[in-house]
Amino acid sequence: MKTIKYGIVGTGYFGAGLGRLLHAQEGAEVVAVYDPAHAGPIAEELGCDMEASVESLCQRADIDAVIVASPNGYHKHPVLCAAEHGKHVFCEKPIALNYDDCNEMIARTKEKGLIFMAGHVMNFMDGVRTAKKLINDGRIGELLYCHAERNGWEEPQQEVSWKKLRHISGGHLYHHIHELDFIQFLMGPAERVSMMGGNVAHQGEQFGDEDDMLFISLEFANNRFATLQYGSAFRWSEHYVKIQGTKGAILIDMQDVKVVLKMPGGEERFLLHESKEVDEDRTRIYKGLEMDGAIMYGKPSATPPKWLHGIMKKEMTYFHGIMQGVEAEDEFKPLLDGTAARAAIATADALTKSLQEDRKVSVKEIMEKDIVAK
Repeated sequence: MKTIKYGIVGTGYFGAGLGRLLHAQEGAEVVAVYDPAHAGPIAEELGCDMEASVESLCQRADIDAVIVASPNGYHKHPVLCAAEHGKHVFCEKPIALNYDDCNEMIARTKEKGLIFMAGHVMNFMDGVRTAKKLINDGRIGELLYCHAERNGWEEPQQEVSWKKLRHISGGHLYHHIHELDFIQFLMGPAERVSMMGGNVAHQGEQFGDEDDMLFISLEFANNRFATLQYGSAFRWSEHYVKIQGTKGAILIDMQDVKVVLKMPGGEERFLLHESKEVDEDRTRIYKGLEMDGAIMYGKPSATPPKWLHGIMKKEMTYFHGIMQGVEAEDEFKPLLDGTAARAAIATADALTKSLQEDRKVSVKEIMEKDIVAK
C-alpha cells in the first residue's frame, strides 16, 4: 500500500480535526501544515513540519495532496497553488464564494488531471445514506418537494467569529450550504430561484454583518419545488430536511436526531449516525446548548463531537481511498471534480442576486459567462 503524504492549509477547528483523522489512517502521513495563527500545536501533535506560506507547502516534493481548510473566502489561492504544483486537493465547503472562482479552480485542477474533492460532509452521514437508498429503492415514489430549516438564535458575542462576517464566510447561505447541496443532489439543479430576508435582529459590534433571516424558494424541472430557511434570528430553532414524494415522505432531523420514513401504513425509524450512542450524544449536545447547534461554530482549541468526528472520518477515509486508487462510484464523481459544489454555488449566487434585485432569478443568468467563454 502506497503511503500518501498530505499537507494542510488551515489548522483551525476543522483543519486540525481532518489532520488528526488522516494521521490515524493506514498509509497516510501528514508531513506539513500551514496556518499563521494555529499551526504550532497541531504540528507538534502530529510530528510534522510547519511551513511559512501556502507556496512553500505546495512546492514540497514530498506532498501528494493538499487539504484546504482555511476560512471560506481564502480557498481559491491555496487550491490554485496546489494545482500549479500538481497536488490533488480536498477543499472544505463552500469551495468558493462565487461561481467564477469555482470555474477557475475546477478548470485548473482538471487541466492537471487532479482530484478536486469538495468537503460536503453531509454526504457521509448515515441517515443521509439511508434516505438516498430509500429514495433510490422507490419507497416514497417520485420526488415532489423538499423543505429544509437550519436556524436558531444568536446572543451577543464577546468575540465575533470570521464565520459571521459575510466577506469571509459568505453568511448562512454559503457557510451552511449543506442542505442546499443535498436538495440539489436529490432534485437536480434548480432552474429559477428567489430569496427574501435580511439582517433583522443582529446589528452592532457584538455581531457580524451576515443576514440573520433568509427565506428561499427553488423551482426545478418537471414541476418540482423546494424551500429553505437559514438564520440566527429564530427563537424556535429547527434543523431538518423533509422530503415529500408521491408514495411517502422522509424526515432527516438533525436536532431531534432521527430519520423517519412516513408511509400510508405507518412509520419506520432509522439512526441518523452510526450508532444509537452517537445519536443520543448529539441529542444531548443540542439540548444543552444556549445557542442552537445548527448555527454554532467550533473553536480552534475544541475537538469535534462524536457525531461530527464520525462523518469527518468517513469523509477522510473516502478521500484517502481515492488517493490510493479506489474507484469512485458514479454518485460521488461530481463530488470529486468540484462540479457538484459549483452547482450549489451557482444557485447560491442566483439567490443572492434575487435578494439584491428583489426578483426571481434564473440560475442560467449566473452561468452565462461560462457559456459565453466556452
